[in-house]
Amino acid sequence: MVPNDLKYSEEHEWVQVESGLATVGITDYAQKELGDIVFVELPSLGEEVSQMEPFGTVEAVKAVSELYSPVSGEVVEVNAKLEDTPQIINSDPYGEGWMVKIKVANEEELENLLSPKEYREFIGE
Repeated sequence: MVPNDLKYSEEHEWVQVESGLATVGITDYAQKELGDIVFVELPSLGEEVSQMEPFGTVEAVKAVSELYSPVSGEVVEVNAKLEDTPQIINSDPYGEGWMVKIKVANEEELENLLSPKEYREFIGE
C-alpha cells in the first residue's frame, strides 16, 4: 500500500506537507519488514531536524531501526499515542500511526524525495 498523495524516502519514511507543516511516519512496507513494533523513540518538541538525518528510533521484535527525517525543520508535534501503543504503526502507518509534525524549513527539499511511483519501483511493487 503506497498512497498517491505522499512523498517517500529511500529509508522508508513518508511525508505529507500541507501549509508548510510536514506529517511524517514510516511506510506500510517498513512496518511489515520490521514486524511487531514495541517501542518508538521520538524527538522532543522544538527540536531541529535535518533532512535524511536520524530523528529517532523504532524498535520491533525483530530489530531496532533509525528513523530519518524526510525534511528539515522544527518538530512542532509528536504523536503521544505511540508512547503507550506503538503498535498503532503496524495497524495504521499512514493514519493514526504518524510520528511527528515538522514545520518545514525548506520546501525545495521535497524534490529530493521519491514520488509514489518511484517508491513502488524502489520496493519492487
